[in-house]
Amino acid sequence: MSKLSIRDLELQGKRVFIRVDFNVPLGESGEVQDDTRIRETLATLRYAMDHGAKLVLASHLGRPKGKVNPKYTLKPVAAHLEKLLGRAVAFSPDCTQSVPGDVVLLENVRFYAEEEANDPAFAKKLAALCDVYVNDAFGSAHRAHASTEGIAHCVSRAAAGLLMEKELNYLGAAIAHPERPYVVILGGAKVSDKIEIIRNLLPLCDTMLIGGAMVYTFLKAKGVETGKSLVENDKLDLARELMASPKLKFPVDHVIAPRIEQGAETIVQPIDAPVPAEWMGLDIGEASVKQFAAEVARAKTILWNGPMGVFEVEQFSHGTIGVAKAVAAAGATSIVGGGDSVAAIHKAGVADKITHVSTGGGASMEFLSGKKLPGVEALTDK
Repeated sequence: MSKLSIRDLELQGKRVFIRVDFNVPLGESGEVQDDTRIRETLATLRYAMDHGAKLVLASHLGRPKGKVNPKYTLKPVAAHLEKLLGRAVAFSPDCTQSVPGDVVLLENVRFYAEEEANDPAFAKKLAALCDVYVNDAFGSAHRAHASTEGIAHCVSRAAAGLLMEKELNYLGAAIAHPERPYVVILGGAKVSDKIEIIRNLLPLCDTMLIGGAMVYTFLKAKGVETGKSLVENDKLDLARELMASPKLKFPVDHVIAPRIEQGAETIVQPIDAPVPAEWMGLDIGEASVKQFAAEVARAKTILWNGPMGVFEVEQFSHGTIGVAKAVAAAGATSIVGGGDSVAAIHKAGVADKITHVSTGGGASMEFLSGKKLPGVEALTDK
């Protein structure tokens, strides 16, 4: 990693502003329903405290659109963090002002419109709360906001936290020097969502396995009847261009149904067979799972982003679960990103067998597309 890490900073007696990603789901009574994102950054917080720092933590929560909205207060998150850390966490009701305490969580930075506008004066106010800045919110690193980018220009040193460092090291290796054979698995609904990743990674990988609804844009481009399957008609020429690469591999069979619901009638058919007019493709079939698993078993590096079907419906989740198990069993360096893929490895019970589970959906996609992330670029070079 070419940027400073928190490990490179002198922390003793310093006030450290740490941008975290505590954008977690809250229940009706404000309780934290899934604390994965909070737990992911605990190593950074403990490292800073163990090295004598006082912490000022900042995060966004939801989309309050630049106005104070009690629904999006971080106050319950402060209480939850207190339990996880086993020490007092003070809460500041205004993100531009700190309060006494060794660990302080500021109120939602998005209660100010200046945050998303990356307002320099607002960034200076945040910077006034600290001696050094650490960004550990990889999931927000693709946003040029005041607390992720602007503040870095107002402090003497800006460094990556341990989670940010881990993300950049694993994703960076997947682009710069992957161990081969290198297999990329891409799923999801739209070619347009993944086009930059396909273009960036196709020259770098040995094999690219395509699943999910975006398969049907490629099928239609080949002249196959796709029924009611999701197709991007404006991307057919692009699909034909991409299909020229021998590295691209598609499912050999798929599960079709007349509607997306549990209990719907299904047929498994070869991928090139015409889909009836009122039917649609909703998952890859068993033969495709075996074919993909064979490719994955040979890999030394695997990168997976996006489900193989309509994963939310049990009946159409088997392809995604099958691929999750194959990735876990491969014994390769495995990197999984994207909400549905991450959910799949948890559902399949194999999350502990994945080398790196990325916390940043949009950020990891932009990084893998070869784009610069503002929140990373703004950090101090080593």
